[in-house]
Amino acid sequence: MSTLHHAGPTSKTRPANPDLPTHVVLDGTPLAVEQVVAIARHGATVEVHETALGRMAQSRAVIENLAHDTVPHYGVSTGFGALARRHIPAEMRAQLQVSLVRSHAAGSGPEVETEVVRPLQLLRLATLVTGHTGARPVIAQTYAAMLNAGITPVVHEYGSLGCSGDLAPLAHVALAAMGEGRVRVVPTGSTSGASINESGETIDAAQALAAAGIEPLVLAEKEGLALINGTDGMLGMLCLAIHDLRGLLTTADVAAALSVEALLGSDAPFADDLVGMRPHPGQAASASNMRRILAGSPLMASHRELDDAGNPACTRVQDAYSLRCAPQVHGAARDTLDHAATVAGRELASAIDNPVVTADGRVESNGNFHGAPVAYVLDFLAIAAADLASMSERRTDRFLDVSRSEGLPAFLAHDPGVDSGHMIAQYTAAGIVSEMKRLAAPASVDSIPSSAMQEDHVSMGWAGARKLRRSVDGLTRVLAIEVLTATRALDFRAEAPAAGTGAVHDAVRAVVPGPGPDRYLAPEIEHVVQLVATARITTAAVSAVGPLD
Repeated sequence: MSTLHHAGPTSKTRPANPDLPTHVVLDGTPLAVEQVVAIARHGATVEVHETALGRMAQSRAVIENLAHDTVPHYGVSTGFGALARRHIPAEMRAQLQVSLVRSHAAGSGPEVETEVVRPLQLLRLATLVTGHTGARPVIAQTYAAMLNAGITPVVHEYGSLGCSGDLAPLAHVALAAMGEGRVRVVPTGSTSGASINESGETIDAAQALAAAGIEPLVLAEKEGLALINGTDGMLGMLCLAIHDLRGLLTTADVAAALSVEALLGSDAPFADDLVGMRPHPGQAASASNMRRILAGSPLMASHRELDDAGNPACTRVQDAYSLRCAPQVHGAARDTLDHAATVAGRELASAIDNPVVTADGRVESNGNFHGAPVAYVLDFLAIAAADLASMSERRTDRFLDVSRSEGLPAFLAHDPGVDSGHMIAQYTAAGIVSEMKRLAAPASVDSIPSSAMQEDHVSMGWAGARKLRRSVDGLTRVLAIEVLTATRALDFRAEAPAAGTGAVHDAVRAVVPGPGPDRYLAPEIEHVVQLVATARITTAAVSAVGPLD
């Protein structure tokens, strides 16, 4: 599935978001996920605060003092990794930094997306301004200028093991800042209303820097190392995934509510007192959303009878798990996402380099560059996304089977036998789900030793982030097929839907016609994919029922 391999069109068509910042000041305080997204996708500009530049100057003085020391200091006057025991003479140390960046810019494979490279640049900059790397202020100023000019280095799919940071991806960024390698120049400025996208041909970095009036960096002691040691690639992709999944989880609740209603299911299991007996916060939020969306539905009321106490009770005793247990599964995914957001917040507050300059002026080697904390949650989210998609596809399938669809025509076809209806739309969802199950296999358990066994345990966090991007795209598509199918099923019911589901139905009908003889289905699927990816499905529901969690 090539659409899943390279993140697909859902990453390229997101409109400017007025709720996101258009300018971010870097002063050493932790970035928020929303700020990362604004710079990654919508061209928000950055500024390095004077206090941050002052901290950088102070830590740089520490490094310059060590540079003249006769005692070797790792990263200042020694080689790197397995070559750390070689003392480098002073006259060769500038060449040492250049050689480090050039040799580590060894990525291969397809070019990764612009929205991945920009946070890679940003998050390295965020660590620089903490003042713990020993890099000169000009390094941070150059990175900020490149971001603001839309100069986006070409970074490749393969090259990071996620241990000593995302070494190869970060080295390609540093190489461009030195005026070497290839870059793209993309428009910036979120006020333009356009998202950041890949565009045009690649050009030489030196040409792009010159056009923007940016001097290429000439690295000094330790600066090459400071530019490539960090979890910035995997963290940037985690931030994007968190942002996207928050919207998709709400959409999943909307889709499930549509399916419960159109399949004549029961909303009784979503009652607040029942859900409260198992006090997981995500489960409560999902059940609350589904109750709100289904409230007042004439279609739901059509299959209720009065019980002995005179209260309306649904005649369906127990629905299938994909309907009845939706809040439990969606809620578990919500709680997993909250944990991932906690990890991301901690990582965004981190200064990741090796060695680091401490507040009291020591230069210490450490292991904070290891990507395990981020890698684990990337894998957790891929598992959650696959399970959400799997449940959604099962609900889609129920609509198409006359033995389970409560009176709907076979495959929701106009004339079953002559027409196939949504038969193959379900195939498409099933194929995506099958791929997502493979993508849910964890990358973080697949350590492979490198650097002559010096780096003998790695996180594979970059690989986990790459596959999570494909999973997020897959979930978007599977939910879209469920929404498309459920709204078609509503058209076959005599009774009116709820206000919330009705609003969603109308949003879909604005871009896709209702039931009729078979027609070219792929464009209709893509229209609804875009409704899901841009949160317009959720927006439609909110317009009718108020805020959703």
